[in-house]
Amino acid sequence: MLTRKQLLALVALTLMWGVNWPMMKLSLRELSPLYFRAITMTLGASWLFVFFRLKGIRMWPAGDEWRTVATLALPNMLGWHTISIFGLKELSSGRAAILGFTMPIWTVLLGAAFFGQKLNRRVVWATLAVSVAIALLMANELQTLAGRPMGVLWMELAALSWALGTLMMRRAVLTLPTEALVVWMMLLTCGCVWVLAAVFEPVPSFQFSPGMWGSLVYGVLINYGFAQIIWFGLARNLPPATSAMSVMAIPLIGTLSATLIVGEVPHWQDYVAVALVMSAIAAVLLPARKA
Repeated sequence: MLTRKQLLALVALTLMWGVNWPMMKLSLRELSPLYFRAITMTLGASWLFVFFRLKGIRMWPAGDEWRTVATLALPNMLGWHTISIFGLKELSSGRAAILGFTMPIWTVLLGAAFFGQKLNRRVVWATLAVSVAIALLMANELQTLAGRPMGVLWMELAALSWALGTLMMRRAVLTLPTEALVVWMMLLTCGCVWVLAAVFEPVPSFQFSPGMWGSLVYGVLINYGFAQIIWFGLARNLPPATSAMSVMAIPLIGTLSATLIVGEVPHWQDYVAVALVMSAIAAVLLPARKA
């Protein structure tokens, strides 16, 4: 049973990560995708490193721990964060959030395909629900004159990368504290993203509007900062059902808050898709009732 403090922290965390989608979209109006990721992730990871180090957590990997960090960073950080930002560039922020959070379903399907996990009726329903949601959004993008169907593909590739990373995390033998693992995965990813940004994108002028500066601060302090600290504080004691409800709510909050933050008006396809994805997440994450 969650305490009042834990419940408030979970609500804050869900709101932070849900609102982050339209905040990222706001940033992409004035800053290219790779430089946006490089700047916010570098600054966020840096102050997280200092915070956890001051708390007495061992932050420096040793020996083979560096190999574990690098291996897990590829799908969990470099794959997910790099591919998803290109998907967000092409799509509305709410739509990108809906597609990104098909990850739990891909995790189950990849686990069944490559790790011998069993499928059941709930997984079949989740797969059908997500398939219909993706088809709805893809069809709408194709029908719209300014539609970006490639954005749908980018987001699903990102979700697949995140799902693969999740399976790898579950099977990894970790000797490094989780806080240090995540921070170093972010820092190694930053190095790669800075190189990619320098090669493929023009150097930003940094003559941004006040709203743009605000969205960057949100990314550094909230998304890569306080939200991570809250999550680490909750993760060890969070019941599976509660965690699932939080994950379910994030794409809904992203869709609804986008209207206020970036002026996006969801279509009926978005509402149907978010309902389908939420039901699919519930099917694969919520524990089954005991007889």
